Amino acid sequence: MGQATVISFAAAGADRIAVVDRVNASATRTRALQAAADAGRPAPEILVLEFNVCDGTSVEAGVNEVGSRWGHVDIFINNWGDLSPFEPQPQPLRASNMDTWWRTWEVNVKDVYLVVRALLPLLLQGTEKTIVNVTSVGPLELTPGASADRLSKLAVMRLSECLMLDYVHEGLLAYSVHPALDLAKKNARGRVCVGQPELAGDTVIYLTSKRREWLAGRHINCA
Repeated sequence: MGQATVISFAAAGADRIAVVDRVNASATRTRALQAAADAGRPAPEILVLEFNVCDGTSVEAGVNEVGSRWGHVDIFINNWGDLSPFEPQPQPLRASNMDTWWRTWEVNVKDVYLVVRALLPLLLQGTEKTIVNVTSVGPLELTPGASADRLSKLAVMRLSECLMLDYVHEGLLAYSVHPALDLAKKNARGRVCVGQPELAGDTVIYLTSKRREWLAGRHINCA
């Protein structure tokens, strides 16, 4: 979904996009620039950042780079996540691997906390002041052997609500989004998801194209 969202923003006319991508940065940049050209938009300035989202010091350094370059952030899309509890298959709590179970919490919750915490000063100086936390439908259903994923994704949904309570008077908007991606090739539970990355990316564009206070703090399903 991350690359699709960058492409959607470029096609919609975003003039500056920062991307944290350690794997597909070059391809993401190329496709985003092409999408902007195809849509008749000016080429956006794309800043590719490589920092460790698990390390607070590294996160602060990456955010400082954005601040030094642009001075503020209008919109933040959190697209980190960990599907490890489903690979190779879900495990009931007693059979779960302790390190894997807790690693899911670190990726799904701690990493989001570190980046949002570091970005808040820049976001509150921006125009849109918007955070989109990508979660899943998981917190809304019970799945045997998926306690780490379900609980951690629920925590991220609650984090969006807590951010609204903490910063609503400063104009912050925070949403949680279920991208509804087709993950059938990655895990057995993917059969319940029918969407494509482009649908999720375009939904994020809709949410952030203007301030939608009436949706703030809510969980939005892209399907």
